[in-house]
Amino acid sequence: MKFEERTLSTEQIFSGKVISVQVDDVELPNGKMAQRELVKHPGAVAIIALTKEGKLVLVEQFRKPLERTMLEIPAGKIEPGEEPELTAIRELEEETGYRANSFTYLQTFSTSPGFADEIIHLYVAKDLVKVDQPAIGDEDEFIEVLEVSVQEADELIANERIYDAKTVVAVWYAKSL
Repeated sequence: MKFEERTLSTEQIFSGKVISVQVDDVELPNGKMAQRELVKHPGAVAIIALTKEGKLVLVEQFRKPLERTMLEIPAGKIEPGEEPELTAIRELEEETGYRANSFTYLQTFSTSPGFADEIIHLYVAKDLVKVDQPAIGDEDEFIEVLEVSVQEADELIANERIYDAKTVVAVWYAKSL
């Protein structure tokens, strides 16, 4: 490949419950050497959940890396051995209390290819049904569920209440539904 960087060595410098961090020594296409700091992530799912009224289901939660509360589409990390669609079904119920009678795969994309290998599998969930006894989510996750129109979501983007790329993409996509 024209721009491929060949990995010469890898040193893992951190291993946590969500990510690991490594430093790779690489040979560049021109033969020179460089180092790359990489965040390794197991992958995630995100769900464009639409009510019968056409409203987007969002979750509000505090995001420590940005030190702020944000509105986002439901999303979550893929567990080892779990298929992305099953993760999406599980996360939708855990975070919102909804199940969907229609679940459609949309797209897979990378989030920050300059330093991380995380990919997100995006799904559309329609024909939502409120679950009487929803699955319990993560004990360290505090979430409030909101339903907003696509027009309201556009305003939330303009006001930077919706600030993350996956949710911005979801709102733009929802306009075409």
